[in-house]
Amino acid sequence: MNIDRNLRSRTSRLLLALPVAALAFSLAACSGTVERPTAEEVSTGLKKVLEEQGAGDAVTDEIALCLSEALVDSKVSNETLKAIADGDSEARTNNEDYNLVLTTMQEAGTDCITQ
Repeated sequence: MNIDRNLRSRTSRLLLALPVAALAFSLAACSGTVERPTAEEVSTGLKKVLEEQGAGDAVTDEIALCLSEALVDSKVSNETLKAIADGDSEARTNNEDYNLVLTTMQEAGTDCITQ
């Protein structure tokens, strides 16, 4: 078994899954005051959304938590993080948050895979 090949395959699958997850939370703004969810809560919802999109096997629990920590530490709004934590793929956020989710997950993706 070639470990480098296995890592590249997993990295490729993860990087392809990230836009799918970000797209699930795009386009319209939410309203109201929402408390910022924890990384663990975001991780649970992120895994749910990826599974619904058929990409659940691309992300391990450890990788989902790593990505979620990056999202919680970012400037992504509490509303968007709450929607992710809830696994609510019907929720919609604004374009700015969509871009933040996508870039944050892409930037953290490689680091999360190699940990």
